[in-house]
Amino acid sequence: MSAIADTEGPIEVVKVLFVLYNNYNTLDVAGPLEVLSRALHDPKDKNSKGFECQFVGTAAAMKSVQGLTIKADMDYDDATDELEDYDVIIVPGGDGVFDVLKDKTEPLHILSKYVEMQERNPAKERTILAIDTAALLLAQQGLLQGLAATTHPDYYTRLETLCQEASIRDTSLRTDVMEERYVVNNARFDLGENPDENPYIIKKTRDGELVPAGPNTQHARRKSIARKGSNAWKESRRRESIARRAELPLGGMRVITTGGVTAGLDAALYLVGSLVSHESALEVARVMQYTWVKGVTVDAIDV
Repeated sequence: MSAIADTEGPIEVVKVLFVLYNNYNTLDVAGPLEVLSRALHDPKDKNSKGFECQFVGTAAAMKSVQGLTIKADMDYDDATDELEDYDVIIVPGGDGVFDVLKDKTEPLHILSKYVEMQERNPAKERTILAIDTAALLLAQQGLLQGLAATTHPDYYTRLETLCQEASIRDTSLRTDVMEERYVVNNARFDLGENPDENPYIIKKTRDGELVPAGPNTQHARRKSIARKGSNAWKESRRRESIARRAELPLGGMRVITTGGVTAGLDAALYLVGSLVSHESALEVARVMQYTWVKGVTVDAIDV
């Protein structure tokens, strides 16, 4: 059972699927894997792992641009059959993105199926994290319509073009391309009383204006001693509205896109903070001697 499918049950491991293709970027996989594998619910208990990571590939062994080979745990047919089990899908960028776009191959189809699953069952919380140029794959499938997104700065124009083409093709909503470290859509956490107290990220409007989460703003909420992420619902008197989530793009799926390769580390720390605890994310960053650079959130779910 998912750690975040049932907020009344015990805290369990969050299941993560890395979707691989030939010529992915090594750090887009190794960076988030390092972060997630270090995340613990209890820093004194090495058995309290926050995440379990698996790999799916188009072949038994998938080779990165830099020459690193990762053995796939399964092929895409098997991963599709087991898709319901996964709470998070992580999509790396890399030179192979452009072959995937040209040939219309995986992971395009499994990403669409994952979103369809969320739209059919918005009661479960699911996340897609697209690192670096992987945002182009989401754009190709029309999965960024009505959302905000970012990518490697060299590909802002390409991302905008793909999103515009998808919007015309699907007669759907536009996508806001933002120049940020990472962009989170449909986030779930208490924003705090002002940006300085927000342990995660600062909310931005679509036109780039910073929004303080004060008492007169739409997203303002009381401070909470509960963990800020999904597991906090155990300790909070508030509950999300499933009907509200169902009305959002992609059934309220959390969609995160990042800038270049090192931004994947920052977004992975965000995942630890939101799905395990903020304290766990800070401890992972400390042990790795890494300075966590925050991104922004757009249209957070906080109802």
